[in-house]
Amino acid sequence: MLVPLDIMKVLVPTAISFVIGIGISSILTPYLYAFKMWKKKAGKKTLDGAATPFFDELHKEKEIGTPRMGGVIIWLSIFFTTLGFYIAGSIFGGVWTKFDFLSRDQTWIPLFTLVVGALVGLVDDYLEVKGGGDHVAGGLSLTKRLFVVMVLALFGALWFFYKLDVVALGLPEAFGGSIYFGWLIIPLFVAVTVFIYSGGVIDGLDGLAGGIFGIMYGAYAVIAFNQDQINLAAFCAVVAGSILAFLWFNIPPARYYMSETGSMALTVTLAVVAFMTDELGGGHGLFVLPIIALLLVLTTVSVMLQIVSKKFRKGKKIFLIAPLHHHFEATGWPSYKVTMRYWVMGVVVAILGIIIALLP
Repeated sequence: MLVPLDIMKVLVPTAISFVIGIGISSILTPYLYAFKMWKKKAGKKTLDGAATPFFDELHKEKEIGTPRMGGVIIWLSIFFTTLGFYIAGSIFGGVWTKFDFLSRDQTWIPLFTLVVGALVGLVDDYLEVKGGGDHVAGGLSLTKRLFVVMVLALFGALWFFYKLDVVALGLPEAFGGSIYFGWLIIPLFVAVTVFIYSGGVIDGLDGLAGGIFGIMYGAYAVIAFNQDQINLAAFCAVVAGSILAFLWFNIPPARYYMSETGSMALTVTLAVVAFMTDELGGGHGLFVLPIIALLLVLTTVSVMLQIVSKKFRKGKKIFLIAPLHHHFEATGWPSYKVTMRYWVMGVVVAILGIIIALLP
């Protein structure tokens, strides 16, 4: 039985990205350890500037001695895979052109946001491990990182509105069909991107962020494929394959952490992919984003609720620690149990999201 070419176009680059990621890791890891690319002092601050003694006690041994910047493996393997198939198609032609998934209408924007987000995150990580930067833990301040994310989101929003003529959001027919937004699609795009980015703080336990992001991008690969956006499906699958290579070395005990260079790249790009699989792709990819990315949503909401509770309830907290996954850890769950249960929930909500996305 012959495998359809479209499926091969998705699966082959995914496998290649995994292999490239493993290769990059074998080269990068010795350098991360040789140059001691980890935090020199354990501990962190909450978004409202408060200390986190409970977190510091739980993670005092992990915070020091484990390199950051592991996200480099993810975005470099994505970049090399994408560029490699493009160059092979341009030089050799023939069958190689059929595997080239770099296209102006489907993959330029997500690849651009991925690389820019990754580079800004890399700067933040470098400043943090070197003890520089402009906030207490080192690195770029939250304000500056949010500014970068908002600029990236604004660029994407303007491109979608003016270049791609996206003025509506898709909904399943059972929910009323498309909703016209007009120019309001621009602030909506920015708001969604910033909100998803804020969920990147899910990176805090060995294997947690990698597993969750891999599942989410795998789900959107299925959705894009069903919409006949094969290039975008291949891109999402390549992201998932690269994350699997990272995850191979990030499962407990982690050899390195994803950190900002990975989380900023993946969160911002995820928002872009959701919009690309929405009205533009004849579907409702944004409608299912809160479902597929439910664990990111819960992470962000738990932090917001914690801050509001302490502000208006005279310092009283809802959770022992925020974000939510650290709360479960503080109640006595081993970190690996939290991670694996999040993986299970991630698969469940991803399947649910795919089912709803496939509705007419």
